[in-house]
Amino acid sequence: MKKLFLLLFCTLVLSATAQNVIRTQHRAAITQDAVTTGVITIRKPDYISISTNEGKELLMMNGTKFTMTMGGKQHVTDSRKNAQFATFHSVLKAVINNQPLPQGSDLNVSTKNGQKAIVITPTKKKRQLFTSFMLVIDAKTSAIRQLRLNGRGGDYTDYKIQ
Repeated sequence: MKKLFLLLFCTLVLSATAQNVIRTQHRAAITQDAVTTGVITIRKPDYISISTNEGKELLMMNGTKFTMTMGGKQHVTDSRKNAQFATFHSVLKAVINNQPLPQGSDLNVSTKNGQKAIVITPTKKKRQLFTSFMLVIDAKTSAIRQLRLNGRGGDYTDYKIQ
């Protein structure tokens, strides 16, 4: 039993990749951006966790469940019930597992300077937390380089992976 637990633990830990991340939160009404650092952890098939500001800010995808903690408020949604996050989940899962990107009317992909920019803009904008998502990946390795969550009124939260 101990060997099985140890094997399972090692598999989960060794299959996870952790990288440093810089989070920039821009609010149009405030002149200076809030910049913090943290860690992004990625595990196949569909787990991403971005923890910044000493763990006070969290963005996590665990399967179809998305959890975001910002400013002390926690938001939870499921991609099976939220169309905007359904596309986001399918794109992230494809990137993590180095699979072809899905197609969709709310998805725009462009390639420039060896990087792919994937922009997800929801068709239904009513009651959405974000106006769009932008994911930048390395075109050759599919490594995530940047994630940007665009809000209303020019606000955004940008994660640059080091």
